[in-house]
Amino acid sequence: MRKNQIEIIYKDDDIIVINKPPGVSVTKDRSGEPQLIDYLGPQLGDELTTRLRLIHRLDKDTSGVMVLARNRPAQKLFAGYFENRQVKKTYLALVKAVVRANEGVIDTPIGRDRKNPELMRIDQRSGRESVTHWRLLADFGLVALLAVSPLTGRTHQIRVHLPSIGLRLAIDPMYGTSEPIMLSDFKKNYRLGRDHLEIPLIDRLTLHAYQIVIPDDTFVIPAEAGIHSHCFVAPLDKRFAATIKMLTKYNADGPAAFVNADDFSRILDGKPF
Repeated sequence: MRKNQIEIIYKDDDIIVINKPPGVSVTKDRSGEPQLIDYLGPQLGDELTTRLRLIHRLDKDTSGVMVLARNRPAQKLFAGYFENRQVKKTYLALVKAVVRANEGVIDTPIGRDRKNPELMRIDQRSGRESVTHWRLLADFGLVALLAVSPLTGRTHQIRVHLPSIGLRLAIDPMYGTSEPIMLSDFKKNYRLGRDHLEIPLIDRLTLHAYQIVIPDDTFVIPAEAGIHSHCFVAPLDKRFAATIKMLTKYNADGPAAFVNADDFSRILDGKPF
């Protein structure tokens, strides 16, 4: 895949499913940088790109699976799935925390921060209902890997909910820290060559929209598409995947850090849960 080319996971006459890179905004923002459509134009053709319609959103710095509609009826149909909570979304999140349970549910309202409208916060009085389920995939010691499923679709929901119970994202400049994950943080006896500068394993938001499962009773996906039961998976980018590999290799328990041993290869191979 060429630089700046976006991975197309699936497409038909009604929808296109993509793997959005981190740092790409789905709409125009104040930065003036290219938006999602600008990247897709050269790949799909400008005529098709101008007809694409948003069904849901991902934060600019979140990577992963997105579904776009190619016509108004498809947009209405799929937007209804999201609004009626018929779509199951699963994110992968690296957190810096001591995880004391294997899973949990966060059920606390979220509202806009009154001091900074770009931020969201827990708001028990006037916030909107927000529910997030999380599950521990691997405990690496200093860092843990979670599978997170937001049952509602509030802005920054995962980024607000996880820190509220002490599970802050390993990297999140808006709600936590921008400090990168370095191999020297957890590899014992780490040595760097003379006059060499250590390169971060990952230095962006440690949140990836890994898979989406859509109801399978209203549209048909051809068998040759290779899609498993209307489940669309966005494989991790190289740096996120490499970080999980290194965390698995150099933690005290090795691969046994995973609660389910099969999840390690499943994630690296981009297979559905």
